[in-house]
Amino acid sequence: MPGAPRWPRRRPRWLAALAVLLAAALVLGLAGPPTAMAAAATTASPSTAPGPPPDRTTAPLALGSYELAKVRILGIPAITVAAPVVGPQGDAPDAQRRAEVIEGNLRRLYAPTSPCSDSEWIAEWILLQVLGGKERACAPAIPAVSRGAPDALVVRRRQLAGGEVVLEALVPERSEPLPLLTVTYADAALNGITAWDLAGRWQERLQSRLRHARKVRQPAALHRRWRIILGLELVLLISTSGSFLLWRRNRRHREAWLVARRQGTSRRLEIRRQLHQFLGLLLLLLVLLQLMVMLALAVMAVPGEVPLGLELIRQPILAAFKVLVMGLIALAGRSLAGFLLNQWADSARVPVEEQARREQRHRSLVRVSQRLIDLTSLLLAVGWILLDIPSVRSGSSSVLVASGALLGGLALAFQGLLRDFAAGMAVLVEDRYAIGDWVEIAGLEGDVVDVGVLSTQLRCLDQRVAVIQNSAFDRVVNHTKLRSGMLVNLMVSHRCQDIDRALAVVAAELHGFQADADWAPRLLVPPLLRGVSATGPLGITLSVLLTTVAGEQWACSRELQRRLVVRLRQESIPLADGLELAARR
Repeated sequence: MPGAPRWPRRRPRWLAALAVLLAAALVLGLAGPPTAMAAAATTASPSTAPGPPPDRTTAPLALGSYELAKVRILGIPAITVAAPVVGPQGDAPDAQRRAEVIEGNLRRLYAPTSPCSDSEWIAEWILLQVLGGKERACAPAIPAVSRGAPDALVVRRRQLAGGEVVLEALVPERSEPLPLLTVTYADAALNGITAWDLAGRWQERLQSRLRHARKVRQPAALHRRWRIILGLELVLLISTSGSFLLWRRNRRHREAWLVARRQGTSRRLEIRRQLHQFLGLLLLLLVLLQLMVMLALAVMAVPGEVPLGLELIRQPILAAFKVLVMGLIALAGRSLAGFLLNQWADSARVPVEEQARREQRHRSLVRVSQRLIDLTSLLLAVGWILLDIPSVRSGSSSVLVASGALLGGLALAFQGLLRDFAAGMAVLVEDRYAIGDWVEIAGLEGDVVDVGVLSTQLRCLDQRVAVIQNSAFDRVVNHTKLRSGMLVNLMVSHRCQDIDRALAVVAAELHGFQADADWAPRLLVPPLLRGVSATGPLGITLSVLLTTVAGEQWACSRELQRRLVVRLRQESIPLADGLELAARR
């Protein structure tokens, strides 16, 4: 075909070079390094005789994974121990159990604990009072070790005959060294050094930490610690009292402003009220924060509880920060939802007769969307706060299964709320009614004042507010959706000799009503005279159909009936008054 592009017969050189490189890379990747292939072949060969077991202290890192656990002194991590998860484990405990045993050994040097509970202490004391004696099984383990001079403690490393490296503590109070821990192959492999070198690192660290722990638990150090914390508590107590008094004063000013506003004397501006409200919130948060700091300081008075005290301060501040972040996200989400709904309400594609209805729906959708965004943000903030709790964050699969079962049980227990929520969303999506509509729901009639995701509120004629669950009804009559209408019936007496003249008078009055400048904008179409709609013993019924703007049918009906009654009386056309029945009797 003339003018059609032709593909070149020869491929570009760079394309051929790229293909060669890709092929080479593929071959090399499948083959692997020669050393790796040889090692794999040696391992897989069944004819190779097994050699002697490798030295666990110097053997290279084997394939597998390790779990870690922290060993703490006074609540502060000192070292991290490891335990193999994949590979040969033997009878070795897991990392967490190993860390607990090592912590118990270290605690004997600065804070020996009793092996008995409080009730066992009391029972043993009663038994000794009855039987006599001084030997107590519930006495703290090695009570004299932790009371010696801090600098007299020495941590040394020693290699046993089997090759294991252990750390021991030498104190003047004991004739024999106190074993602390054994440096395992997993510890050395994970740190990438030999067990002897790793023991040297841990030796210096544990010695300095243990000396410090013994020093802070001396009576003089404890008294000095308690005096400092007591002084800080008094300062915080005075500061908290001042903040609380300021909060009470700000609250009284705000209440006085509200009373003045109800009386009609606006001595404060709206911005002043908002400022008082914001200041009161800040003062309340400050009081709560100061109380939390006082509690944290009281906890820190006990040696070894400093991390817990810091956690008591950190968690509320972190929770407040998360709530603030989610609040900003909720504010941004509400702004975005409002912007999108405004664009939807102001769309130029909407017909003129539906524009007012869309603006009416806009009010309901904005209110519901803001509630949904606030609820979602609150749930996310609560979940975020709970996930930061260590015990929740480290939950196992069984905890997740239990949580799923709990959520299933809650769903069954609150299935009514779920039905209300689904029905509320259907009401909003299908536009059954909106705020400002006059509806009939479940035998109640009133003005819709609020449309929620769970219930609908109606303001009845007697000004009562009726709250109806969204799933409690299946029939709705909306009197003001897009347009309104009403059937006006007028009964003429049987004494009327010329019914056609009566119809002509009604038609003339309808024409005048339609031409009225005050009532014409409320009519969507001219009033329709339907003629004689019924006859009965009381009279002849004439029917008129009004189609009005939404919500104007009642005012138009009342005005039209007033005009028809006046006009028929002027034309001497009798209305039904029951005299026919009286004459027959």
